[in-house]
Amino acid sequence: MSIKVIIMDVDGTLTNNQRIVTPKTKEALLKAEEKGAILILASGKPTSGLMDLAKELKMDKYHGLLVAYNGSKVIDCETKEVLFNQALSIDEGKAVLEHMKKFEKVRPMIDRDEYMFVNNVYDNWITWKGEPFDVIQYESRGGKFKLCEIEDLAAFVDFPLNKILTTSDPEYLQEHYQAMMEPFKDTLSCMFTGDFYFEFTAQSIDKAKALDTVLTPMGYKKEEMIAFGDGHNDASMVKYAGIGVAMENAVQALKDIADEVTLSNENDGIAQSLYKHMPEIRGAL
Repeated sequence: MSIKVIIMDVDGTLTNNQRIVTPKTKEALLKAEEKGAILILASGKPTSGLMDLAKELKMDKYHGLLVAYNGSKVIDCETKEVLFNQALSIDEGKAVLEHMKKFEKVRPMIDRDEYMFVNNVYDNWITWKGEPFDVIQYESRGGKFKLCEIEDLAAFVDFPLNKILTTSDPEYLQEHYQAMMEPFKDTLSCMFTGDFYFEFTAQSIDKAKALDTVLTPMGYKKEEMIAFGDGHNDASMVKYAGIGVAMENAVQALKDIADEVTLSNENDGIAQSLYKHMPEIRGAL
């Protein structure tokens, strides 16, 4: 069955380590769109952090979709219509943010409209791979947010949140994540989305649920889908799609469940796999 839906995580999958789409991968995706396939960006990022990539790939002209916040929100790139939205309730958001106060090295981040809210805009450095890393700048710039400092986020929140993102040194998160999620393990989705990210979304939210909720009514079949990922939070969509592909740079747990492993995000792994499964685009190059 021909591929009609191409689903991709962003960081570590679609983009290289400089956070850009390489020319070969971009060309393959544009040709796939011309041949009738739709593109879906499925990321932990907020919608605002995906729009520039969507425009670069002309997804606004080919009915592309954005699966943002790890699956809690889906947007039609062309119409900007919200097709799916399942946020944390206000009470759930407040409870998580209140609980995070018990972990002195954990920095919560939440967003609304054009702002990202944090406790302290100057407390933004973690240690990653032995080097200092300005994680709050990285996240706010990646999401196109202005930064705003709020001393008590739990008291501040009076609106639903699509997710609560927390960050710390990877070693600290590994040591404390079970205690962080303990009050919510049966009521919310709690997961690592990177070495230095642990986040909370509404119960049962993941990328596969968002995809199935939107794509099934559109008439797409799983056998017509190919999904690419590199992280733990990509597992649901890699298992969901007819062809689930792990990048060479993916975590081993994802490689273990994928149908196949392609080249890394630095070596046009998406393009290589699409040439294999969509020979019509190779001939169009």
